[in-house]
Amino acid sequence: MNVDVKVAAGVVRGEMEADLAVFRGIPYAAPPARFGAPKPVRGWVGVREATRFGPPPPQSGALGAGTPAEAGDDWLTVNVWSPDLNAGLPVMVWIQGGGYSFGWSGLPEYDGTNLAHGGVVVVTFNYRVGLEGFGYVEGTPPNRGLLDQVAALEWVPHNIGAFGGDPGRVTVFGESAGGGSVAALMAMPRAAGLFHRAIAQSVPGTFFTPALAADITAACAAELGLQPNDLPTVDPQQLPAAGDAVMAKMGQFTARWGKAAHAQITFAPVVDGDVLPTTPWEGLTGQVDLVVGHTRDEQRLLTALSGMLGHATEAQAAETTDIFAPSPQRYRERFADPEQLFEVVRSDWLFRMPSLHLAEAQLRAGGVAYLYELSWTAPGMGGVLGACHGLDVPLVFGNLTVGSPAMLIGEVTQEAEAVSAQMRTAWTAFATAGDPGWPSYDTGSTRIFDFEPTVTAYPEQFSREIWRNPPSVLDLT
Repeated sequence: MNVDVKVAAGVVRGEMEADLAVFRGIPYAAPPARFGAPKPVRGWVGVREATRFGPPPPQSGALGAGTPAEAGDDWLTVNVWSPDLNAGLPVMVWIQGGGYSFGWSGLPEYDGTNLAHGGVVVVTFNYRVGLEGFGYVEGTPPNRGLLDQVAALEWVPHNIGAFGGDPGRVTVFGESAGGGSVAALMAMPRAAGLFHRAIAQSVPGTFFTPALAADITAACAAELGLQPNDLPTVDPQQLPAAGDAVMAKMGQFTARWGKAAHAQITFAPVVDGDVLPTTPWEGLTGQVDLVVGHTRDEQRLLTALSGMLGHATEAQAAETTDIFAPSPQRYRERFADPEQLFEVVRSDWLFRMPSLHLAEAQLRAGGVAYLYELSWTAPGMGGVLGACHGLDVPLVFGNLTVGSPAMLIGEVTQEAEAVSAQMRTAWTAFATAGDPGWPSYDTGSTRIFDFEPTVTAYPEQFSREIWRNPPSVLDLT
């Protein structure tokens, strides 16, 4: 059955699915000018069909972005799942991850059906990634991907009431690069007041200086035989291949790009002093309540994708420890096994300690923070990935059998369903009333998500004692 809703730009027609009103591919901004800031959406006459996802922005083919619903440059669209068009329900706005290089809201793992059945209106959206979203070119606005996110959040208060959402109860949530985006938004003046609560899952500690971002962008342009200022003239679908080519040869740039090259990180938000004045760990105001956490075995999925799982050598572990760890000797004394040493150091540097320090920064700013760790070992792939990076995505959305992250779940067991229910209940409770169901972090409490959940002191005390300082901005070496 079709259902029509009047939004600010015109009437959109969605469909009833599983007792929800579902709308896909609604523009929240006009098709963007190349390397430009998002502009207000153009209105339309008549009824606009909103039953198909909008096309994904140009993106890396390294891990794939799924099959686009349609071609075109109308990338900046939102999707809505609503249990009741007249209820004034809390709103949850999702920002997907993908290393700031890929990601599309139309992927099946981000279907909002199960979350919306928990009594919230779910919103997902596309934002520009890779060179289009985060390449640094003089004369163009930096952090265009973040500016897209702000534009999507600006769309919400003007339109979400028509979908049964309460514009005064908006929670933004995201994982990996999406979690980093949530953290960045909390420190961005342009985003102030656009959301009231935030959930940051597996926050990466990677933020670039303009000098580093410009140098990486120049290397990408060189792959096309161009100067950086030429990039806005190139077919946008050609740009991701340049980013992929630079990522593939990161080993050539370690002396210049340092940790970013060692970790094969091509794109990240840029601390430019304007769009993003400072890092989240320095720029939180405490005005937005926060849930933040990470998985126990963050690095293991990335190690598996690189083909190194079970094959990390003593030399690789030693190099990783020397490059990334604040106290290499303490790590070596604690972890004799090179595989474990490699994994823990990388997990701590990229995700675990940045997430912990975001909670610490929130407390310093006088705000409310809730800390968690996902420790449940999923049975997928024989359980070798443990509680790895990305496992929280299918659990939070309740999409245990669809999309690429479903491989992490494997067989849908009673345990998988139980942990998923725990996380969905906590996330929707926080969005509804600001309480996820465990004591706030100022009490020293951490929620452990497992088949038998617990509340305890933060479990990664060894790492916490070593990583005294929050992440610093990555710069040219």
